Amino acid sequence: QVQLVESGGGLVQPGGSLRLSCAASGSIFSIGDMGWYRQAPGKQRDLVATITRGGRSNYADSVKGRFTVSRDNDKNTVYLQMNSLKPEDTAVYHCNAHIIDYNRVIVGGQDYWGQGTQVTVSS
Repeated sequence: QVQLVESGGGLVQPGGSLRLSCAASGSIFSIGDMGWYRQAPGKQRDLVATITRGGRSNYADSVKGRFTVSRDNDKNTVYLQMNSLKPEDTAVYHCNAHIIDYNRVIVGGQDYWGQGTQVTVSS
């Protein structure tokens, strides 16, 4: 089975920084696009950033210039560097990856989700 595990969340003051990571493991044949999503209490889950296997990235307007998404294909890991954090960034952050399971190559890829990591920005 394929599994995604996030880490790096925590409590930080406004203007501070955090770096999230998400590592995929299991019977992985290949990984396509990867991304980060966030969900605050009572709100929908929103896209934060995505990155292709080749390194092309896209960001939500609310985080452009502050967040940077990157990946290490050798480690099957995607990162999210978050700078100049605001209280509005407080949410549970989930990673997502489109992955082809080694045992399901003919079937094709499907989306996998991590368990989430809490980010709280407060003074």
